Amino acid sequence: MKDKTIDIVTMGCSKNLVDSEKLMSQFKENGYLVTHDAKEMKGEIAVVNTCGFIGDAKKESIDMILKLAQAKDKGSLKQLYVMGCLSERYKDDLKKEIPQVDKFYGKFDWGGLIKDLGIINQKSYKNERVLTTPKHYAYLKISEGCDRKCAYCAIPIITGHHVSRPIEDIVDEVKYLTTKGVKEFQVIAQELTYYGIDLYHKQMISELIEKISDVPGVEWIRLHYAYPAQFPVDLLRVMRERDNVCKYLDIAFQHISNNILQRMHRHVTKEETYKLINLIRSEVPGINIRTTLIVGFPGETEEDFEELEAFVRKTKFDRMGAFTYSEEEGTYAALHYEDSIPQSVKQARLDKLMDIQEIVSAELNETKVGRKMKIIIDRLEGEYYVGRTEYDSPEVDPEVLVLKNNGELSIGEFYNAEIISSDDYDLYAKII
Repeated sequence: MKDKTIDIVTMGCSKNLVDSEKLMSQFKENGYLVTHDAKEMKGEIAVVNTCGFIGDAKKESIDMILKLAQAKDKGSLKQLYVMGCLSERYKDDLKKEIPQVDKFYGKFDWGGLIKDLGIINQKSYKNERVLTTPKHYAYLKISEGCDRKCAYCAIPIITGHHVSRPIEDIVDEVKYLTTKGVKEFQVIAQELTYYGIDLYHKQMISELIEKISDVPGVEWIRLHYAYPAQFPVDLLRVMRERDNVCKYLDIAFQHISNNILQRMHRHVTKEETYKLINLIRSEVPGINIRTTLIVGFPGETEEDFEELEAFVRKTKFDRMGAFTYSEEEGTYAALHYEDSIPQSVKQARLDKLMDIQEIVSAELNETKVGRKMKIIIDRLEGEYYVGRTEYDSPEVDPEVLVLKNNGELSIGEFYNAEIISSDDYDLYAKII
């Protein structure tokens, strides 16, 4: 059976994960046993779905390929294939550097792997996926690529122009997944607020979310990776009116200094950013905002960073991630700016920003103690059932912990809970 087992390893983001899940479905339909991110490879064939976004992610992908190349040298692995963003961008270089790989595929041509393995492409299974997530939630990719061309970002170089999936295709996939027990959907795209412009000549994210919301069995919809410029305000009405659209928005602001926003080519100002945040919070009372920020971008002065600190203190984001600037070849920033800020300064700024956010997060969590909230249970871990509220996305956000001795709970089910205590990030609850 080892020769009919394929090991899939996914690096990087949830958009890659969706591709892996669809590929796994094709393998499964052709009689293969498929594993995903197994601690030890179980078959003679391995596929690495790579990430090529930033330096650390690229290194992780290369390290994984090299590890499997060594396994092939030792004879424990017979075939090794590589796909995804890193392969899309550096295919020719990788061929020269890692000859143990049987073939490299890009971000969009991995269907060729199915053909090269002699597998029949089951086109009638276009919506089928082997979920690698718990069966009650799934990631829903609505588009590929990006037209924004931020100065620091390599995604448009790797994936090309924004390409929206037709509304009917997305809704069909949602209907299919609900029949498999999925009740929570993380809607993902490189930039979801741009959705529809290429197909329908206008922003259609509001209409799409309404149609997904109408599908029976959809209990939570959560939105990831919005863009602040030309924000589709009607989306806020949908979030306010639809009970199954979570009051949660992942919108990357990246910075607040007008100097840096302009250098980043973000097409939005400090003043417009504050105005948008106030609008979001007034239109959708109780909404939780997640954002990401970059420190150490070329040209960031101490004054720019102080503005960013004040932004985090004043805005009090419910969820926040931050990163040090990483120069990516081929981007506008790499071609036109000098990456002159020392890494030690970047790291110090990052640490300072995250220290501020830790205090903000703890303060916000304290305000939730005593509240009754709807939670979904993801898993049992040690002495606790681990769940989430509508304000928590899997993998990236804090969790809600319920002591196991409070009674048996079912994974993937919703419960009403009372928050009884909190720490800097997580909440503790009892089931009502």
